[in-house]
Amino acid sequence: MTTNVVCMTTSASLPAESAAPTSGGSVTDDLVAANRRYAAGFKDPGMDARPVLRVAVVACMDARLDLHKALGLELGDCHTIRNAGGVVTDDTIRSLTISQRALGTRSVILIHHTGCGLESLTEDFRHELEDEVGQRPAWAVEAFRDVDQDVRQSMQRVRTNPFLPHRDDVRGFVFDVHTGLLREIDPAS
Repeated sequence: MTTNVVCMTTSASLPAESAAPTSGGSVTDDLVAANRRYAAGFKDPGMDARPVLRVAVVACMDARLDLHKALGLELGDCHTIRNAGGVVTDDTIRSLTISQRALGTRSVILIHHTGCGLESLTEDFRHELEDEVGQRPAWAVEAFRDVDQDVRQSMQRVRTNPFLPHRDDVRGFVFDVHTGLLREIDPAS
């Protein structure tokens, strides 16, 4: 088994009090105000929607993963597809298919991470939701116990999907939230 380690960074933890809105309004109000400040100095970069590096990154939505900084990416370099767990679901395949067929990507990088919340859930979560709201979600939780095996499963889902024409450059990693390092997962293990 080959193990490659890549150095990454993660955003710093903020004190709990910094999570409160600063404007006296909601967090969304603060974000909209931040956007106005951003837009005041915004210059249209004149970019195309096609990613320069022709790569799509599928990753967990965990707030500790600052993918652009961690991978040394700039605006316009990649497509980023995020969901709970970074698992390859039907919607992920939909996005990857559009990314490849309409916008020219050729490579796929999958990034799961240590300490993922999906490791502590089960499909019972759907049943609990059904009990609470009277309707079971149509989607699967996609919970897992072994992050390495889940990365392998996600790689296999991409590599065998007939809608994706570019399946030869698919690599999977686990991001360590304590060290910032990526650990590559051997698809054959």
